Amino acid sequence: MTTPTKLLPAPVIDETARLLTGHYVFPEIAEQLTGLLQRRLAEGAYDVDDAEELARLVTADLQSVNGDRHLRLKHHPDPVSPKQGAATRDSMRRDFDSSLGGAPRVELLGGGVAVVELAPMLFPLEWAAEPLSAALTLASRAQALILDLRANQGGDPDTVAFVCSYLLDERTHLNTMHWHGGKRSEQSWSLPHVPGARFGGSKPLYVLSSNSTFSAAEELAYDLQQLGRAAVVGEHTRGGAHPCNGWTVHPHLEATVPVGRAINPVSSTNWEGTGVQPDIPCAAADSLDHAHTLALARLAG
Repeated sequence: MTTPTKLLPAPVIDETARLLTGHYVFPEIAEQLTGLLQRRLAEGAYDVDDAEELARLVTADLQSVNGDRHLRLKHHPDPVSPKQGAATRDSMRRDFDSSLGGAPRVELLGGGVAVVELAPMLFPLEWAAEPLSAALTLASRAQALILDLRANQGGDPDTVAFVCSYLLDERTHLNTMHWHGGKRSEQSWSLPHVPGARFGGSKPLYVLSSNSTFSAAEELAYDLQQLGRAAVVGEHTRGGAHPCNGWTVHPHLEATVPVGRAINPVSSTNWEGTGVQPDIPCAAADSLDHAHTLALARLAG
C-alpha cells in the first residue's frame, strides 16, 4: 500500500506564487495574487490535510481578482509526473485513446446534413491530425455541416487552425497570440493545404455550443463566427481565452498559469470572461435539432 504524500501547504503556495510571477501573462495581476496567496497562507486559510481541498481553496483565490478560469491549482487523484506539462498531457492521452482521437461522432443526418462531434478536447495536433482529417474528409461531401462543440473542454490552438483549414477556401488569419512579457506575438493562420478533402468555405456551416464549451473550443467557434463563416447555435460558452502551461507543485497538484492572450483580427478582442455569444440562442440540448432545421431551410432556399 502506498503511503500518501504529506501535504505541506507552504511549499505549494510558494511555488505557485513563483510561477505566477515568472509566467502569468498579466504581471500586475500576478503581483496582486502572490500577495493574496501569501496573506491567506499566513492567516491559516490553507491549513488543510487534503490536497483536493487545498486545490479548491487556492483556485478560488487565484480566480478572485480577474476571474481567469485558466488560472488554477488542479487536483489529480493519481500521482503525476514532476515534468512540466506532464500531468495534463497524461490525462489528455487517456481521453484521446477513449474518444476515437477526439472525433467520437460522424453522422449523416437527413437532407444531406452531416454532424461531426469534436470532444472531449482538441488534442495536440501530432496526435489528432489523422483522426480529425479522417472525420472532416468523410463529412466534406455533405451539403451542410454541423460542428458539435458542446462537450469540448479546449485543447491546442494549432488544432483549431487545422480544423478551420477544412472549413475555409483560402489561407486566413485566425488569431494572434500575445505572450507573457508583451515582447512576442504569434499569428495563427489556416493551412494552405490539408490532408484529405475540404468541406470548403461556401456550404452552410453551424457550430453547436454549450455553457461547458471552453478554451480552444471557444476559439474555434469564435474564429469561425467572426469570419462570418459559421452561425453559432446554442448557449454562451464559459469564457476562457488565455492559453496556459502546467507545472506540478505537489505529487497530486498542478498549477496551470496562462502565458498568453488571444486577440482576434476581426473583433480586436477575445471571448475572455464573456464567452462566445451564440448567433441563435437556444438550450444546448435542443441545438442539434435546431441547427439541422436551419440547415435544411437554407438548403431548400
